[in-house]
Amino acid sequence: MQIFRATDRPSVRTNPHYFTGTVWLDPIAVPTAPSRLRAIRVSFEPGARTAWHTHPLGQVIHILAGVARVQREGAPVQVATAGDTVAFGPGERHWHGAAPTHTMVHLAMQESGDDGTDATWLEAVTDSEYNATA
Repeated sequence: MQIFRATDRPSVRTNPHYFTGTVWLDPIAVPTAPSRLRAIRVSFEPGARTAWHTHPLGQVIHILAGVARVQREGAPVQVATAGDTVAFGPGERHWHGAAPTHTMVHLAMQESGDDGTDATWLEAVTDSEYNATA
């Protein structure tokens, strides 16, 4: 058993190439072989969101607080709230973020692929895509 102290894992502001708005990451689990699991607490200010992206083995997000907007490519924008869990399939192009007038915090969980990559980042979500009604 090992205890990973929260004080040893500072919050990190996200890369602006992969996110729109202010988003903070708090690492929960970082994979150490043979594990591939990565878990991150992600905090979004109102209107903040990820860019379009994929995960080689899929991703599960569990909404801890607030109101989220989520979208899979080719499907309408949907709303998820605290207690909801959203699963994206392997390679599924998607984005997620906070609603325009609410913060949102989720736990993101995904596994790394064989090459160690756990996400492929694509283009930014446009304002018109983000503002499409659910």
